[in-house]
Amino acid sequence: MQALKIIIQGNVQGVGYRRWFEKQAQELQLTGYVKNLDNGDVEAEIIGEEMQIQEILKRSLVGPLRAQVTKIERIPFDPAEREYTHFQMIR
Repeated sequence: MQALKIIIQGNVQGVGYRRWFEKQAQELQLTGYVKNLDNGDVEAEIIGEEMQIQEILKRSLVGPLRAQVTKIERIPFDPAEREYTHFQMIR
């Protein structure tokens, strides 16, 4: 199991990015959350197998149709620090 907090930067708010990300994470059987930040970025914590995490990172660079991702910051953490049972979008 791997765990990663990611900060997605660019034009990622107001374009359906969180809902899109939630769907991708659920499809890949990841747990965690995704939420908007006050500065216009999107934050997500994801826990899952390495292949699934690498896949969501690839997909996240593209995002939904109107999104324009400029950077993804990656911050690893110990998966034992968090206990998520599913993936959710935080409003």
